[in-house]
Amino acid sequence: MPGTHTKNRLFLIATLGVCLVNSGCLMGGKKTAKTQKSKTEDLNASAEPDKVLYDRAMADMKKARYTEGRLSLQTLINTYPDSEYLAKAKLAQADSYYKEGGTSNLTQSVSEYADFQTFFPFLDEAAYAQMQIGMAHYRMMEKSDRDTTQAYAAEDAFQAFLLKYPQNALAPQAEQHLRDVQEVLADGEFKIASFYFVKQDYRASGARLVEVTDRYPLYSGSDQALWMLGDVYQRAKQLSKNEDDKNHWADLAAKCYDRILRNYPLSKYAQDAKARLTSMGMPVPAADPNAVARMQKQQLYAKAHRPNPLKKVEMDALRSSPDVTMAARSGAPNLNPPTDAVSATDILKPGAAGPTFGVSAASTADSGTADSGTVDEGGGSSVVSSGGNAPTAAAGAQIIAAPNAVAPGTTAPNTPPSNGPINNAAPANPGAPNQPALATPVNPPASNLAPNNTPPAGTAPPPGQGNATASSTPAAAGTTGQAGTQASGQSSSAQQKDSAADPKQESTSKKKKGIHKLIPW
Repeated sequence: MPGTHTKNRLFLIATLGVCLVNSGCLMGGKKTAKTQKSKTEDLNASAEPDKVLYDRAMADMKKARYTEGRLSLQTLINTYPDSEYLAKAKLAQADSYYKEGGTSNLTQSVSEYADFQTFFPFLDEAAYAQMQIGMAHYRMMEKSDRDTTQAYAAEDAFQAFLLKYPQNALAPQAEQHLRDVQEVLADGEFKIASFYFVKQDYRASGARLVEVTDRYPLYSGSDQALWMLGDVYQRAKQLSKNEDDKNHWADLAAKCYDRILRNYPLSKYAQDAKARLTSMGMPVPAADPNAVARMQKQQLYAKAHRPNPLKKVEMDALRSSPDVTMAARSGAPNLNPPTDAVSATDILKPGAAGPTFGVSAASTADSGTADSGTVDEGGGSSVVSSGGNAPTAAAGAQIIAAPNAVAPGTTAPNTPPSNGPINNAAPANPGAPNQPALATPVNPPASNLAPNNTPPAGTAPPPGQGNATASSTPAAAGTTGQAGTQASGQSSSAQQKDSAADPKQESTSKKKKGIHKLIPW
């Protein structure tokens, strides 16, 4: 049938045309892909090789191929040391270690970030590198009852960041991380202090509690630490026998309770602290408004983020990282480095200073020092001590040296008749060997005692000399061996030798022997 054949031919022609069109499209698509690829290759060929290496490394980093990316970056750093991508390559290499994670990689990232700060300290990315150093230590930080090396390193890094870059956009984040780290460190110290407190080793417990209350005021358990420290001082007061020591420990305990009421007014220990201050007769302070606002904000945050107790126990047992949900969310963290000034051997010594939050034991310490200066623990004479006897020794020296105050080349006015060496005129040279003695001879005769102590009748004693003569005997009895050497009338060379000698190096028995030898009565 001619109509049927015509239709079949038309159908075949249409099908063939469609096939031809499709094949052309496919060939055109392949040609377009080849063209784009060739254009990309041309661009790569024309681009700088350091940029090609950097872009290739960034592409590998996005696909978590950190080893391949670091190879490209290391090639860039070694081959093109003057490239404009050198700083970016160093920072990207450190980021690759940080993102890959693991203890070894995080440790290597800290070294890489430190190298970046060394070579590029003035770039804006130096603050980011310092922040990443703290974050690397923060990720390696363990629980509070384990090794605290990484926690202390993170604290140092965040403190350095806040001190160097306080206006940086990352400062609030660093501040919060520092609060978290100090929460972990304070919790570790407090657990050790609690252990010693239960064992009744109050010296070791007190040293840890002083450090917690001094360095970590934002710690969630600071109020309990202050309460325990007040108990330590109360026990020290009960064991003390000296009244001054009792008052000193009572003052330190009152300062701890005062601190609770001021800085932790919403604490569960506030009412008990107020009752103890009242019983001790101490004033009850008012609460700090900023502390009230801070504790209210902290309580709201804890209520909103309070986990299920059973779930919390399970998570704490499984994870190795510390729990920082109780860390403070406001307040300035401590930016001072830790010190080793607190010692367990000195924390409960008489007159020991307590925490530095306003506790001052200067008066007690000064009084203890003065008392220790007047007491000779070896049982010797009090002349050796330099506490309260120092003014007496100075007065004796002044009495003996008073006649030498006459100007050289002149005679003393209203000098009594010569009846002993004391009535002779002063020589022109005070240092001559014939200098008159200022006291009685070594073995004076009995007939000369009266003339040396009492001037002859009808002669008025010189002004001020009669009193000096009358008081010479008790003054000589309380002076050291140096004064006795002067009174014996020896030569000036012997006087200089004796004056140059240190009286503290001589024993007390020598001094007593010399005095009795010079003054037999």
